Amino acid sequence: MPGALLLAAADAATQNASIFSPASPPAQSIHNLAILIFAITGFIFVVVETVLFYSIFRFRRRKSDVATSEPPQLYGSAPIEIAWTAAPLLIVVVIVLVCARTLWEVDLPAPQPQPGDSTLFVTVVGRQWWWEYTYDTYDGKPLGIVTANELHIPVSEKGTPRRVFLTLKSADVYHSFWVPRLAGKTALVPGQINSMWFSADQPGLFVGQCAEYCGTQHANMLQRVVVDSPHAFQEWLDAQQKPAAENPPDADGKAMFLSLSCVNCHRIRGTMARGSYAPDLTHLMSRKTLASGMIANDPEGVQLRKWIADPQAIKPGCLMPAFGLSDRQLALVVAYLRGLK
Repeated sequence: MPGALLLAAADAATQNASIFSPASPPAQSIHNLAILIFAITGFIFVVVETVLFYSIFRFRRRKSDVATSEPPQLYGSAPIEIAWTAAPLLIVVVIVLVCARTLWEVDLPAPQPQPGDSTLFVTVVGRQWWWEYTYDTYDGKPLGIVTANELHIPVSEKGTPRRVFLTLKSADVYHSFWVPRLAGKTALVPGQINSMWFSADQPGLFVGQCAEYCGTQHANMLQRVVVDSPHAFQEWLDAQQKPAAENPPDADGKAMFLSLSCVNCHRIRGTMARGSYAPDLTHLMSRKTLASGMIANDPEGVQLRKWIADPQAIKPGCLMPAFGLSDRQLALVVAYLRGLK
């Protein structure tokens, strides 16, 4: 999969998906809890192993020991009984209290959108095997933008947190939304609505992937969260709210696309393509990747052409079939889609 390798290499500097490098308050809370649990369990491990090895060495059989003799036997010790009962109980109480505080910090209920709240509300729908994002409101203003696979959010600044609340749904099977550096994973369950929140404190690209096995391409249901500066994010919003680009030289390509069954699944605003089963293509070329993060979406359309020609060769089992387009049909469709920026 050369395309995927090139994409991975290009983003290698930013593909840190460790929970030990948090970039959001919920991720920081989880990080702190993990460090505390590791410290407690590590201390217990060291104490137990030390006592074990000391006992083995101190009470080992010696040549002077009579073969049938036993070491002195002790029965009942109130101080020891109290110690090994009280110490674990105290440890459990501490862990329960810290876990309760972490849950309190991570599981915030979503507020109602208010003008000037600097808060972004997005509905996420997990599908086999891609992500649909519907931008509901930002800063109290309704948006109604639908995109796929790449989530853009604004970065928080000192004194101005910009929280992101996600409403999580599934269109088919269990999925799980997890971008480790931003928040813990939350399940997307058919017939149930879940939610989560985070706010990024630094710009850049944050990666993740579905964390619940959801079928043959589960491992390729990748996530890309792009954290923009407030100005860049507003520019991105403005661009996404515009209708699909009309490029007269690509009129034949548009006519070809609309004549194919692509319109039954895909949507391009302002055209007769109104499908809702597959990714919205209105601003397809504003995305950096195709196939839910698997291959680069190069401006020349090389990977796009390969994807349309034979999706199964890139993502076996995906629900987009190969339509057997002729070279002319393929060239026209790719030329039209390349203009959707």
